[in-house]
Amino acid sequence: MDTIEATYTVTLHDYPEELPAQQQSAAEKRYARELEKQLGGPEQVVAALDTLSSLEESPPEIVSPGDLSLLKHWGRANAAAKQAGFRDLGEADGAYFEVQIA
Repeated sequence: MDTIEATYTVTLHDYPEELPAQQQSAAEKRYARELEKQLGGPEQVVAALDTLSSLEESPPEIVSPGDLSLLKHWGRANAAAKQAGFRDLGEADGAYFEVQIA
């Protein structure tokens, strides 16, 4: 049986200045690299995104301790990735990185 590897995308949104495509792409790659480093690789990023998506639709009373741990880990990983992504750009109000399963 073949396994299909899920992937994800990172997109920088609402940066107040027009960025050259190469600079935006570099920021998105820095964000993705740091997110993978923090979570353990691309498969773990996709798994975390899948779990987080499921949690959005779940009532709060069925959230497990493992899910809460994942939420905290995601928060820390996202903060580190955001810092890496904005490193050469400078952070801007309202700008954010969107991460989605592709």
